[in-house]
Amino acid sequence: MEQYEPDRLSGAQLAAMRRSLTSGRGALTRRSMLRATGAGALTIGGLAGLSGCGIPPAKREGDGPASTDHSADEKRVVFSNWTEYMDVSEDEKGYPTLEAFTKRTGVSVKYTADINDNVEFFGKVQPQLAAGQDTGRDLICVTDWLAARLIRLGYAQKLDPSQLPHAFANLSDQFRSPDWDPGRAHSYPWTGIPTIIAYNAKATGGRTVDSVSQLLDDPRLKGRVAFLSEMRDSIGMTLLDLGKDPGSFTDDDFDAAIARIQKAVDKKQIRRFTGNDYTADLDKGDIAACVAWAGDIVQLQNDNPDIKFAIPRSGYIISSDNLLVPARARHKTNAEKLIDHYYRPPVAAQLAAYINYVCPVDGVRAELTKIDKSMADNTLILPDAAMAAASHAFRSLSAEEETAYEQKFAKLIGA
Repeated sequence: MEQYEPDRLSGAQLAAMRRSLTSGRGALTRRSMLRATGAGALTIGGLAGLSGCGIPPAKREGDGPASTDHSADEKRVVFSNWTEYMDVSEDEKGYPTLEAFTKRTGVSVKYTADINDNVEFFGKVQPQLAAGQDTGRDLICVTDWLAARLIRLGYAQKLDPSQLPHAFANLSDQFRSPDWDPGRAHSYPWTGIPTIIAYNAKATGGRTVDSVSQLLDDPRLKGRVAFLSEMRDSIGMTLLDLGKDPGSFTDDDFDAAIARIQKAVDKKQIRRFTGNDYTADLDKGDIAACVAWAGDIVQLQNDNPDIKFAIPRSGYIISSDNLLVPARARHKTNAEKLIDHYYRPPVAAQLAAYINYVCPVDGVRAELTKIDKSMADNTLILPDAAMAAASHAFRSLSAEEETAYEQKFAKLIGA
């Protein structure tokens, strides 16, 4: 069974994913808590039932195999996405941008918000992918580290550029060539997810907090600082503060970042490590400043003018959720058409206005201004050139690195 070992998750990786599901990005966002109607409650046409085959995972290299593409004679596409990651009509009975796609192309969409956590979702589809079977999905949306794994294992199909003219032309330079999918041969980003510094100006006495060093060392913030329980975000931001590149760091660099945060833990500078549950404490001022996800801050700022954000001079971490076509998908061309649909600026603007994460599509400012000028001017949704240049991606990790790093990080945060 040695051949299967690279695909298995270590105890440290599983523990990290449990944190994500219970309190991290896998948990309900503030918007979800306010608007939630239940995962997958709104669907267009429902989703075909899936069956697990229980076949052990097999490692496969290269592009994922394609089944016969039935797009021409079956005018439909099956799309699995995260909860609260699609624009919804005012009556909450439909998805306007998906309906516009169907009206324009004649291709119906079976849309289900059934992704709550990357590892949980991978567990659903891996047996079928490993067995060379259709998962019942034509398009999925997963975070960059899982997208990298799917591509490496041959579980994602190579995309046809001729079906993606808008995507190819309008993809922001910031997202064009991740180390795990050079040239975006297999994927296109759905949204960008910046990790930044946020603070409550009332709680800081009007002082700006704009560096990781300040979070870790400023005695005026002692006991009122939070870091994220997601390793790549907290370690990545600390690596940048140490002058290291998260895209090319070494084991020694990682250990230095751990030691830097451990020092702050020991002197009780850090109140706690959190998922997106930091938002309530930041809103109240119990947490004065923290490492935060930009999408949460955009939403908090709608209700609390004291919530501010800062981009450190050393830069910030950017990750992405990405669209891929699984191996053996039945409607590959239709899936590519749907990807391309979301790279049309009017459509991209409508989506960005609803979900409030970084839009990876160039040319949407004028369209977003028509919807909401304040959103068009918000660099957490449409980064300007300076902010885009300050972004850094956390490099891909081998299975061995991920296990070792997660073990060290779990010890740090007491998980």
